[in-house]
Amino acid sequence: MAEDGIWHGGDLAQARTLFPDAPQPWIDLSTGINPIPYPLPELPLSLWQRLPGADGEAALLAAARTAYRVPPGVHIVAAPGTQILIDLLPRVLPSLVHAGPVAVLGPTYAEHAQAWRKVGADVTEATTPAETADAASVVVVNPNNPDGRSLPVADLAALAARCAMRGGMLILDEAFADFTPENSLLPTLPPATIVLRSFGKTYGLAGVRLGFAIGEEGPMAVLRAAMGPWAVAGPALEIGAQALADSEWLAAAGAARAADATRLDALLSPLGRIVGGTALFRLLATPDAPALFAHLGRHGLYVRRFQNDATWLRFGLPGDAEAWRRLEAALASFAPRAVSA
Repeated sequence: MAEDGIWHGGDLAQARTLFPDAPQPWIDLSTGINPIPYPLPELPLSLWQRLPGADGEAALLAAARTAYRVPPGVHIVAAPGTQILIDLLPRVLPSLVHAGPVAVLGPTYAEHAQAWRKVGADVTEATTPAETADAASVVVVNPNNPDGRSLPVADLAALAARCAMRGGMLILDEAFADFTPENSLLPTLPPATIVLRSFGKTYGLAGVRLGFAIGEEGPMAVLRAAMGPWAVAGPALEIGAQALADSEWLAAAGAARAADATRLDALLSPLGRIVGGTALFRLLATPDAPALFAHLGRHGLYVRRFQNDATWLRFGLPGDAEAWRRLEAALASFAPRAVSA
């Protein structure tokens, strides 16, 4: 759990506190990170000994431009993770705060609304696109975390046009779009739109800390200046450039994770309703969610709970045969009090 009170996945220290007698090792299913990472290349020692170079950043941005299908004339900024971009945008673009209300289409990744509230923005958390009608700026996670909802590209373009007319922007977080490029607003990018892309989730290397903002020259220049020189470490530049250029690995990983997601749905569906998700996580709704969370925790399996809905649990994908075996055994031994319709 973060210091600001927002619950996040991946906090195994919290899992150990809650379930001190759970068997080891812990199996962390609380994140939406690919459990089978991109194979790390061997890195020359010099990458750890010197400051990141302009040539390394240029190679990374070229690979990102191709991988994300960024059109000519649109700018890309590399950052040490997407989270810093989410936090910086409201700070470095104060005109958006003054333009009018900011609507966050949710329920979704809670850091978006939190970042805008920190700078005093009038934030509305909408549950449907229609509820964003009075906003100047709109934040959309597409595909959404945690339910996998995806808005059609035409609807996103219409949102961007409306935001532009009001002096606002569409902030589009495409952290989980790599395996479903048809859900991305790219390769077209309407005016007054910023797209965020995350590297660590798809490539299973969250510790590399790498993310991207894609948009028009003005806001991208402001973001770049706010982060200062050497924002992305040299090893991250090299790993990111190699991985983003490996389209064969991405295609194979996407097919494999989609099959894993289908397998996970089959395990979870007897326990409740599969709300949705992506190829990297599935969202289960059941009135027995608190009991199931505790049952899994006692078996050394940590899944994601939600502050906004106590009936939800999000499951990431097991990464190997033993993790699948432990999950299957724990689910089979759970005795639900009730099963949702």
